[in-house]
Amino acid sequence: MEVGRPGTGRRTNMSQINVTPFVDVMLVLLIIFMVTAPMLDQGVSVDLPEVKGAPSLPSKSEPLVLTVEKNGDLLIGKIRIKEISKLAPVIMQALKGKESREVFLEADKAVPYGRVVEVMAAIKKAGIERLGMVTRMPEE
Repeated sequence: MEVGRPGTGRRTNMSQINVTPFVDVMLVLLIIFMVTAPMLDQGVSVDLPEVKGAPSLPSKSEPLVLTVEKNGDLLIGKIRIKEISKLAPVIMQALKGKESREVFLEADKAVPYGRVVEVMAAIKKAGIERLGMVTRMPEE
């Protein structure tokens, strides 16, 4: 569109913003997010035992989740612990500075009961008084 200055009779072109580079950048970012988003939602695959009617525990803050895998390995977040003797110091370090001192234990249903009891004893040794067992509701 041409616009002239009042009283001069001259016409000048209005500047327009070129949005093509902006659209190109946005499409590249969209592709990057679409590729990386599924990778962010990776977790530990644990086959939890099913329990009917178990009440959920109220929590003020995000609890520490300790996972016992099928092969007996221990995980706190992404930290893998091979020896149970090192579990108590890792728990104490993970809970340092948190007001809530509770741990949720999720163990695969194929893990031997003795291993779960050993883990619970190590959690108690770390000074944790509130321990929740994570289960899932059965599918009907």
